[in-house]
Amino acid sequence: MHEMTLKDEWERLDSQTRQWLLDNPGCVTVPRTVAAMIKQNSAGHVEVDGHGQMLLSLEDQDFIRGKGIGVGA
Repeated sequence: MHEMTLKDEWERLDSQTRQWLLDNPGCVTVPRTVAAMIKQNSAGHVEVDGHGQMLLSLEDQDFIRGKGIGVGA
């Protein structure tokens, strides 16, 4: 079982989840409602804490910021 990365799972995520991530590029902790949607659509293992929140790795944070460059203003 490999650790999920947003880069690997991006195409599987629904548009609302992707938009939330793009709207919150500085977020380190993903709220449980968004984490639940990521888990539901993810092929990899999604690690959540006791509150159902997901911590984003530096790789995930960089990926989201990269995705957000040039998207909207």
